[in-house]
Amino acid sequence: MLSKTLKGTILALALGASGSMSAVAQTDAEKAIDRYREMVADGNPAELWEARGEDLWKRQRGPKNASLEKCDLGLGPGVVKGAYVSLPRYFDDVKKVQDLETRLVTCMEQHQGIKAKAAVYDRDDHRDIVSLVTWIASESRGMPVNVPQGHPEERRMYEMGKQIFFYRAGPYDFACATCHAEDGKRIRLQVLPNLTKNEPAGRAFTSWPAYRVSNSQLWPMQKRLEDCFRQQRFPYVEFGSDVTIALSSYMGVTGKGVKSLAPTIKR
Repeated sequence: MLSKTLKGTILALALGASGSMSAVAQTDAEKAIDRYREMVADGNPAELWEARGEDLWKRQRGPKNASLEKCDLGLGPGVVKGAYVSLPRYFDDVKKVQDLETRLVTCMEQHQGIKAKAAVYDRDDHRDIVSLVTWIASESRGMPVNVPQGHPEERRMYEMGKQIFFYRAGPYDFACATCHAEDGKRIRLQVLPNLTKNEPAGRAFTSWPAYRVSNSQLWPMQKRLEDCFRQQRFPYVEFGSDVTIALSSYMGVTGKGVKSLAPTIKR
């Protein structure tokens, strides 16, 4: 008969071995997912959206028969390079902080006379905005994130985003921080980045727009955040709401200096 002490030792060793095997399996799975991403990244369908976005930027459209080449994305009229990594930011003409998607809605109305609703993801005007966002993001690929905090409204948006990130509510008492405020968390094989840290926040912030292989759709940040709220069982969040822009500001400021990845490809 084995003593209780020996039995306990054997059990502990067995559990330790099982845990080690699990850790190895998870590491192997992560490596396999990384290899998969590398393979599908070559020929990312987002490139088609990029090309369409550049055409939409330069094409004369709408009641004013004008292009968007005079649109000010924060760095001066018509300046695209570097704009993606420096948004959201305050715009004096509308007296509020806007992200890239909502700024494009403003520019379409100001310069082209197109009153884009863009609140429903599959509307034509929203697809136009997604195309524009994808091209504009590609023009900042490899550039460091530098979301400004010089204006009081920009700082207010950051603080609001931080509060929302940690705010627990809904039927499951979830917050963004439930999944994204600790290292080493995952859902099944999906690693959950710790968005309170610089590098993971910057990578997550510049991972969108991204082409999602699982549903053959290209999602910008607004859509990604909408889906996060859906997963938390929160009420539907409308396109362009202060909530989504505040969260983008929080991630962008936290991820300062991280080089942009967008547009990317995801599972």
